[in-house]
Amino acid sequence: MDNRFLILAAVVAGTLVAGCKTQYEALLSSNDVEAKYEMAWKLYNAGKFKKSAAMFESLSMLTSGTEKDDTVRYYWALSNYKYSDFITADANFGSFIEMYPRSPFSSEARFLKLDCMFRNTYRWELDQKPTQMAIFSISEYMMDYPDSERIPICREMLADLRMRLDTKEFEGAKLYYNMEDYVAAKTALKNILKDNSENYHREEVLYYIAMSAYKYASLSIPSKQKERYLEFIDEYFNFVEEIPESKFRKELDGLYASVQKIIGKL
Repeated sequence: MDNRFLILAAVVAGTLVAGCKTQYEALLSSNDVEAKYEMAWKLYNAGKFKKSAAMFESLSMLTSGTEKDDTVRYYWALSNYKYSDFITADANFGSFIEMYPRSPFSSEARFLKLDCMFRNTYRWELDQKPTQMAIFSISEYMMDYPDSERIPICREMLADLRMRLDTKEFEGAKLYYNMEDYVAAKTALKNILKDNSENYHREEVLYYIAMSAYKYASLSIPSKQKERYLEFIDEYFNFVEEIPESKFRKELDGLYASVQKIIGKL
C-alpha cells in the first residue's frame, strides 16, 4: 500500500513538473504579451534569471514601440547580467542605452555595461584591446557622472585595468633582459617611462635599466668597459636618488662598489 502511494505521488509530482515546463515553453512561443510579461517577472523575482532573460527576449519582439519596451529590454539585459552572461549583457545594455538614452534605467544600464566590459577583459598576457576600450568608457562615465556614488568603484576598475597595461609593457621590455639583449632591454625600459612616467612597475623598470647597463658593461671588451660602467653609475644614481629605500638598494650598492674598483683598475 505504501509503495503504491509513493509511486502515485511520484507520478503526480512528475506531471506537475512537466505541466510547469509546458506552460513556460508554451508562453515562450506565444504572442500573449500580458501573460508573458507576468511570467517574466515571476521568473525574475524567483531568481531564475536564465529563463527570465529568454522570456524578456521573446517579449521584446512584441513590445517594440510600446510603453513597456524600455522595461522589457532593460530587464532582459539585467537578467543576462545576473546569470553571469556578461558578453550578452554588455551587448544588450549597449542596445538599450542607444534606444532609450533618457529612460529612468539609463544611468544604471550604463554603469552595468561598464561592469560587463570590465569583466570581459583579459589577463595582462592576452589581448589588451578590450582593456583599452573599458578604460575609455569608464573614464567617459566618470566625466558624465562626476557625482555618482559609483565613482570609487570606477577608480578601482581603472587602477586594475591600467595595471594590466603597465604589466604588459614592463614584461615585454623585460623579455629582452631575460634574453640577455641588454642594449634592447635598456632602450625598451626607458621608452616605458618616456611614454608613461607613472607606470605601476616604475621601481622595477629603473632597477632593470641599471642592471642592463651593468650587464652590458661587464660583457663588453676592455676598451669599452670604462665608458659603459660610467653609464651604469649614472643609472645607479638615478635609481638611488629617486627610490633610496628600495628593496633593490643593497644589491645595486654592492655592484656600485665593485664598479668603482674596476674603474680604478682600468
